Amino acid sequence: MNAYFFDAAAVIELIKQAGSAVMDIYRQDFAVYEKEDASPVTEADMSAEKIIFDGLKELTPDIPVVGEEHMAAGEPADLTQRYFWLVDPVDGTADFVKKNGEFTVNIALIENETPVFGAVYVPVTETVYYTISPGRACMEKDGMTAELKTRDVPDQGYTVLNSRTHCNETIVSKMLEGLKIAERRRCGSSLKFCLIAAGQADVYPCCHQTKEWDTAAAHAVLTAAGGEVYNAENNTVLTYRKPGLVNPRIISFGQKR
Repeated sequence: MNAYFFDAAAVIELIKQAGSAVMDIYRQDFAVYEKEDASPVTEADMSAEKIIFDGLKELTPDIPVVGEEHMAAGEPADLTQRYFWLVDPVDGTADFVKKNGEFTVNIALIENETPVFGAVYVPVTETVYYTISPGRACMEKDGMTAELKTRDVPDQGYTVLNSRTHCNETIVSKMLEGLKIAERRRCGSSLKFCLIAAGQADVYPCCHQTKEWDTAAAHAVLTAAGGEVYNAENNTVLTYRKPGLVNPRIISFGQKR
């Protein structure tokens, strides 16, 4: 984790601390609120984001930090510099509320319009997916570290990951048109990108609206493992620093046939 100009190992420890705080609340009864866009927010989101913001500001005081909950509270995002951190304290809040374990804590570093560092932590399984450099990614679990690599698409066809919460079958079928499909599964949060990075699936057609903090960290991991995330509307690589930090419809591949 020495390929970056900051202490990447410290960021990994920070995301684990945030994940621990999330789990403290996950194990209890907790309050659920609604933001202006009607998406749920919990005490876990707010607690984890504070830990990450405070830690990143100490590690890299000159780099702005942009987070989902700060934005929802009306704090302006500083997107004027070459770099900025992009944080989603609990991605898959609906999965958190349902207590199915499929939620993540995400930290990404954006350089210009590209995520060049990403860390995705799965608190329930204590698994962290992260980039060692923009061209290498790893998974750490149970004290073991393994390099991530996307797989060639099997002869029998693509394994598709769909959102557990948001999946319009009509739109998804159109997005997958022309692909030979072997299997379809459902999964929550940005974990889908990471499973593709680990060679456990091949494509994720995202048919619902997302924000940049939903995708940036996992996008970095998938790209470093050999995959890519595309703007499904024009088949170009997904970029960041867009107005309102709103993504178009996207589709993510490990490899293409």
